[in-house]
Amino acid sequence: MSISFEVNRIEPRLPAIAYRTFRIASPHDRMVVAACRDAGCDHWLHGWQTLADERTDLGQMQAAWIRQHSGRTFREQRTGGGLTVFTFEPFQRCFRDHETRPERFITRGGDWRGNPTGEYRQHVRPADWLEDFGQHQQRLVDQLERG
Repeated sequence: MSISFEVNRIEPRLPAIAYRTFRIASPHDRMVVAACRDAGCDHWLHGWQTLADERTDLGQMQAAWIRQHSGRTFREQRTGGGLTVFTFEPFQRCFRDHETRPERFITRGGDWRGNPTGEYRQHVRPADWLEDFGQHQQRLVDQLERG
C-alpha cells in the first residue's frame, strides 16, 4: 500500500541560495540510552525518595547497596515501622536507564528546492544549533532594518 501526500508550498520570492534550513531530525526506528538530564527525568530535576524495608532480607540488601555502592548523595531517615527512607538530592543520576530517540540538529543551505551552496552542518549540541538559528534570525532583522 502506498500513501502519497501533496505538499502545499508558497512559491518563494528568492532563489534557493538565499535561504537556510534549520532542521531537527529524529530516526523513528532507533532508541539510545540517555542520561537523566537529557531524558527530562523528574528524579534528576527534583530528587526522589526510595523506601527500604529493612525487616526483610531484600530491604536489607537494598539499603546496604544504597549506602555502600550507589555513589549517590542522600539523607537517611528511619521510621518507627522498620522502613528506611533514602532521600536523594536533585541533579544526580537516578537508578533507571532512560531511552530516548537520538536527535540530529542540522543547518544547511537552501530550502526544499535544494542546497546550491553545499552548506551542511550537524551541530554537536542542541545549544549550538539554537545559537546558530538565533544569530541567523538576528542577521535577517538587521538586514530588514537597513532596507
